[in-house]
Amino acid sequence: MLTNEQSILHFDFHSQVVKPDRLVRTSHAHYLELSRRLIHVYQSSVGEPRKVLHRRVQQILQPIEDCPTRRIAAFCKLLDDESVYAKDKAGAAAKLRSRVFGLAAKRHPLVQSADQLFDHCESIVKAEIAAEFGRPWDEIAGQLFNDVIEFHPLKTPPLDLQPSDLLSRYNVAQTQTALYGAVSMTVWAKQDFKNILRYAKLARLMHSIRRQDDTYVFRFNGPASVVRSTKRYGVNFARFLPSLLAADDWRMQATVVGPMKRRFALQLSSHDGLKGRIEDADFDSRIEEMFFTEWHGKERCGWELTRESAILHQAQTVFMPDFTLRHPQHGEVLLEIVGFWTPEYLRKKAATLERFRRSGRILLAIAESVNESIPDLGIERIVYKSKLLPKTVLAALNEMV
Repeated sequence: MLTNEQSILHFDFHSQVVKPDRLVRTSHAHYLELSRRLIHVYQSSVGEPRKVLHRRVQQILQPIEDCPTRRIAAFCKLLDDESVYAKDKAGAAAKLRSRVFGLAAKRHPLVQSADQLFDHCESIVKAEIAAEFGRPWDEIAGQLFNDVIEFHPLKTPPLDLQPSDLLSRYNVAQTQTALYGAVSMTVWAKQDFKNILRYAKLARLMHSIRRQDDTYVFRFNGPASVVRSTKRYGVNFARFLPSLLAADDWRMQATVVGPMKRRFALQLSSHDGLKGRIEDADFDSRIEEMFFTEWHGKERCGWELTRESAILHQAQTVFMPDFTLRHPQHGEVLLEIVGFWTPEYLRKKAATLERFRRSGRILLAIAESVNESIPDLGIERIVYKSKLLPKTVLAALNEMV
């Protein structure tokens, strides 16, 4: 993702709307050819340091009248993100510098041409040091500062990146920067609601869901409403955006804190032309991941574990438990894992569980640190410390069936 220094946002104080920078075909058609040239710079510069590639990108974009400095920096960052740079290993560059400078210090001072006062010629000393290393001097010089990010040499360029893809990623990345200041987000979705919720949980967004006719309404709250304003949670909104963009038939409005701490609206929909990329779905917590992995490590008395496969409805409220456990004889049990969250979120979680406690057999796994925050709901619960063990869950299942 881009940094604030690479962000271009337009705040409309009259309409209270924030509009991220966007390159469109009607007015920015020339950027397609520019993107092709930028990609070629990277593909033809393997082995060159990062700062050299950035300078070549600047040489292409600086003469362009409608290309501000921040846009140039953003393109450099996006191309870097699609590339692989060789990095210093185990402090090798520092060790190399120490040895090279130590050898050179014995011949100090170095001059361009030896004379009666100074007899150590720089080129000769470099050749002597190279001979001692058994390597060409240019190779040594190229590795002296490999621990400085600007000097990292390009190892693998973006081989399959197309110009249109680069422009698309630019537009998405600029939209993400608007969300760094977001304090809340509402999504109305008619399709892909399971994926939307899954990736929201992966982004660790505090959420509530309700159903409105044929639409699921997701409300994501940021820290300004529950703890304190922080950019860190806004980054979670930004991480979630590409997954939302990959869904169908939705619209979104986020509340963003802008200049003078005034609030602005960021509005998007699935018809705006932004394209997102979905990463492989991971787990939204280490606890869930470890439990899921260990469960499938061996046979569990006939119980089959699946992730987020059940959706429960009570009037307009929606609840999707973390796991579903199914047994050919004993039926279905829903497993919800409750870890550390804010007090307000835990209260909302307790209210949701209270509402759905008669919707099926539910087993709660609650972190010891927040156990007292969830009142007795008449739902079977187990308490874990740092790890949820399959044997603990199996023991609880045996008592329930």
